[in-house]
Amino acid sequence: MQKQILKVKFGQQDLILETGKIAKQANGSVTVQYGGTVVLVTACMSREVREGRDFFPLTVECQEKTYAAGRIPGGFFKREGRPSESEILNARLIDRPIRPLFPKGLLNDIQVMAVVLSSDGENDPDILAVIGASAALTISDIPFNGPVASCRVAWINNEFILNPTYAELENSDLNVVVAANRSGVIMLESEAKEVSEDTYLEAVKFGFENLLPIISIQEELKKLCGKEKVQIKLNKVDTVLEQKIEELSKERLNEVYKLAKKEEREEEVSALFKELEAKLVAEGYASSDIKMRLVEVEKKLVRRKILEENIREDGRSFKEVRPIDCEVSVLPCTHGSGLFTRGQTQSLAITTLGTGEDEQLVEALEGEKRKSFMLHYSFPPFSVGETAPVRGPGRREIGHGALAERALLAVMPSKEEFPYTVRVVSEILESNGSSSMATVCAATLSLMDAGVPIKDAVSGIALGLIKETEKTVILTDIAGIEDHFGDMDFKVAGTKNGITAVQMDLKIDGIDLELLKACLSQATEGRLFILDKMNEALASPRGELSSLAPRIEVLRVNPEKIGELIGPGGKTIKSIIASTGVSIDIKDDGVVLVGSTNASKAEEAIRMIKAIAEDIEVGRIYIGKVKRIMNFGAFCEIAPRKEGLVHVSELSSRFVKSVEEVVKIGDEIKVKVIGIDELGRINLSRKQAEEATS
Repeated sequence: MQKQILKVKFGQQDLILETGKIAKQANGSVTVQYGGTVVLVTACMSREVREGRDFFPLTVECQEKTYAAGRIPGGFFKREGRPSESEILNARLIDRPIRPLFPKGLLNDIQVMAVVLSSDGENDPDILAVIGASAALTISDIPFNGPVASCRVAWINNEFILNPTYAELENSDLNVVVAANRSGVIMLESEAKEVSEDTYLEAVKFGFENLLPIISIQEELKKLCGKEKVQIKLNKVDTVLEQKIEELSKERLNEVYKLAKKEEREEEVSALFKELEAKLVAEGYASSDIKMRLVEVEKKLVRRKILEENIREDGRSFKEVRPIDCEVSVLPCTHGSGLFTRGQTQSLAITTLGTGEDEQLVEALEGEKRKSFMLHYSFPPFSVGETAPVRGPGRREIGHGALAERALLAVMPSKEEFPYTVRVVSEILESNGSSSMATVCAATLSLMDAGVPIKDAVSGIALGLIKETEKTVILTDIAGIEDHFGDMDFKVAGTKNGITAVQMDLKIDGIDLELLKACLSQATEGRLFILDKMNEALASPRGELSSLAPRIEVLRVNPEKIGELIGPGGKTIKSIIASTGVSIDIKDDGVVLVGSTNASKAEEAIRMIKAIAEDIEVGRIYIGKVKRIMNFGAFCEIAPRKEGLVHVSELSSRFVKSVEEVVKIGDEIKVKVIGIDELGRINLSRKQAEEATS
């Protein structure tokens, strides 16, 4: 393939697409450069289809190796291992807009790989990876109904910024990733600080308009060097078999979809499949084909009922939310807990408060950072009545957790307001539609139950779409089957004041902005309804933290005293921690956080810190530990590496014949500073300290 380079202005930098230079054995290969960030994206397809396959096997991988930022991996192993959370989320970001653009019936293995070759620490490679994936597929011989393009839009000082840098995003009220083709928007991924629906829609419109040149440059690249698409035998619909199944099962399915519970419907459909299998296998049809066609018959039935009869599978109206139940303080020994149930979807969220030592260290390409708020989502197999191996979190769990975490970030207190590390875990106990939005609601209740001073309550809702040529229906609070057989999964979270997170995925090739506006409006109505239900359980954060949570005391010391407080090799601060059992977090600006569940231990640690960090004051009383005994008195340590002399005449109000008659090495006694000479020597008095406190 001949080398080709195309360039187009894309926000603040030029976007450069290059092909024909590297990775030429892939079906399609493109490098995308923006500033100093370069991403290589390849697309490959298997020649054969695995026997018995009945699904589209697309896999997307993203690799961010530290050499891209000029660093060597930290830790013992100096080689990248399993994918990081960032790599998994970026892989999902690539997958979601390209998946609906492959032809239906394609069963060949397709793998898209994005490798970050260079990172300038300013421009996020995720947008480049999406564009690169589309470009690689577009110029390849792989069947693909692209191209698609993606951008990031920020809302800073009432102005939209295209493809902001990491630094600019720190000051943004909105961070929305838009993916689109010429037909409309295909995917949205957003984080916001309570922005209005109108502002959000304008941001998407701004992004869509700026994506058209990126679509054009891919089309130009295809004309210059695109391969002819290979002719692949797609998995054709056996219309005869499908018609037979429809005739044999139509009446039965109509009765099945009158059942209220998901598990009852699944059991009946399973029994129906076995009956069809017993009858049709004898006629020469394969079990896998019978199963696939039965699913298609179900899909047509569910969609037809919605579009033609205005009937949802559970009898609700299009805008109706399933019954909601909210509880707080459901667990006795946790710092905070909330149980949110909506229909057959249930999330139990648990909040745990920790200290600065519990912060998560994230090693990203743009540099190390610490997270003091974490939300983890768990989806055990029993939540859908199934059995499966239980291993580490999958990509779906990581993606859902990240979405819920973004939804709550806007209302979390600052570190100055609330110096705790906060972890929320969402245990999905039942699932039948939008467990990620149930997580947002349960997490909000749990945080308020724990006494975390969040700015406002956040609720979330998922909408679906059934779209045919002649009619379009938007469904509020979609159940699992409506998600499975529908055309859209549109999730919106926010407070009563505005949006905090949005995620939209489609199974069709795009929706226009008018339809998006209608979806946002319907989502707001459902979201506020859910928020009212949550407020009935708990309307605001509790005034006090759980008695089980650690207490963090905030001290401010002279920054020049930090070195003295830490001590050589951390010896001083470690000794305080060892003797009191508290956690201590020292900031560069002199802020010291002392955390402990034991109030007396915390007070002891604070006293020791103050003794070191504050100058010794004449007239102040300290607790001194006897270190040495001489004939003329006792030397007491009143702070680490700070000793003073209690002269024998100051040991007691009565006559002291021998120092050892009054104190012994290791004794802790109250002493008063009665003088500091020109050489810095400290004179102490036990006698005056006793008189002052008697």
